[in-house]
Amino acid sequence: MKLRVLGCSGGIGGNLRTTSLLLDRDVLIDAGTGVGELSLTELTTIEHIFVTHSHLDHIACIPLLLDSVGFTRDRPLTIYATDETLEILKQHIFNWKIWPDFSVIPNAQHPVMRYQPIKLGETTILNGRKITAIPANHTVPAVGFHLDSGSASLVFSGDTTTNDALWEVVNQIENLRYLIIETAFPDIEKDLAILSKHLCPSLLGKELAKLKREAEIFITHLKPGDVESTMREIENFAGKSRIEMLLNNQEFDLQE
Repeated sequence: MKLRVLGCSGGIGGNLRTTSLLLDRDVLIDAGTGVGELSLTELTTIEHIFVTHSHLDHIACIPLLLDSVGFTRDRPLTIYATDETLEILKQHIFNWKIWPDFSVIPNAQHPVMRYQPIKLGETTILNGRKITAIPANHTVPAVGFHLDSGSASLVFSGDTTTNDALWEVVNQIENLRYLIIETAFPDIEKDLAILSKHLCPSLLGKELAKLKREAEIFITHLKPGDVESTMREIENFAGKSRIEMLLNNQEFDLQE
């Protein structure tokens, strides 16, 4: 069970790609612009997409992926999300105005795409890999994901602000190895972070104080232009935690 970072930025430009993580070869966790890093052959192997929430930087490549390789498949690609997020996708993306409704193309009996509702706390098992929706606190309905191979776990916060419910779940994960958590803004933009329900370094520091387990911690969703300053600020609020910036093409092995 290996996780590869396709994109982890809060924006685009140069080599920056928005959020997308590839689990093994067949599962995407979010589908931001990082999906564009995959070859056409790699795109055809995607079977499942788990969506944290409906914001464009996390779903941008779902429509394009379907259009590029959907008709080469012999079964529908499955989109996993909460009912609220699926309803947003249906109403505002796959509505024949922004993009065709691939859940009825070429016909409703044999579609290119299908929706699979998930619930908070619910675990989906795919060939022994456990993927569980965990609490997030954002401006739209949102979740994070807990990935568990059995021998090790990784938690991806998704987009979130302060969130006691998240730590209640995380602190119960006995085999926790990695934590990927967002910090979108530097502290000079703390008011914007609070308004948009993201974290900034001082808020992150208070959140990490709630973590009661050992884990390697990685920061995602840094805004272009503020990466270095935000990471310097994070160091000041890290306490005893060892924190690194998440990087494109970074890999996490959950079997070792």
